[in-house]
Amino acid sequence: MSTTTTASPNEAKLWVGGKSPFNSEYGKVMMWYFLMSDAFTFGAFLISYGTVRFSTNGWPNSNEVFRSFPFAPEGVHAPLVFVSIMTFILIISSVTMVLAVHAGKNMDKQGVVRNMIWTIIGGIAFLSCQAWEWNHLFHEGAWWGANPFLNADGTASTTNFTNFFFTITGFHGFHVFSGVVINIIMLIMTLLNKFEQRGHYLMIEKAGLYWHFVDLVWVFVFTIFYLL
Repeated sequence: MSTTTTASPNEAKLWVGGKSPFNSEYGKVMMWYFLMSDAFTFGAFLISYGTVRFSTNGWPNSNEVFRSFPFAPEGVHAPLVFVSIMTFILIISSVTMVLAVHAGKNMDKQGVVRNMIWTIIGGIAFLSCQAWEWNHLFHEGAWWGANPFLNADGTASTTNFTNFFFTITGFHGFHVFSGVVINIIMLIMTLLNKFEQRGHYLMIEKAGLYWHFVDLVWVFVFTIFYLL
């Protein structure tokens, strides 16, 4: 005697409608899976950095390394001011993304367009600031395999500092660039009324999850790399 199990109409509707067993939209669940795997990658980078950083007797003083500011007069030292502005820009872009997602839930196309534009501008501004910082450090002699900065105690420093800096911030910068491209695509789809035709703005919410993740990771990078 055999028994068969059939799904209830409600359970079947969850899967047919693109929903997960947790009553959450399938694409959103997949985005969370991706973000968790990406978090492990960033975590590995930051843990490796922390292990090397605190097992080394000497390390450059971040207040001396990151002291420059665009268009500042010669000799002016502004420790961590520029990177703090970069952080503020990225946090504000996360706020505008929240507003875009909220507008999408209310089927407010103009609100989505307006806030997506501001989010894209914030992302481009952050990348521009990072490009200036990299260019400035490169002209000071810093690059992968090259470290012109002395340790805080005046002794010679290894290239671990610059290798980690350019790898971690570069990897994060690539994520920001990817997020800007995704947001531009979402903006174009909004302008073409793709989401109005579908009757929802779920894609904006998924893009928002990625953008918030990128912003959150930067908070950890800023804290661990620049402040410690």
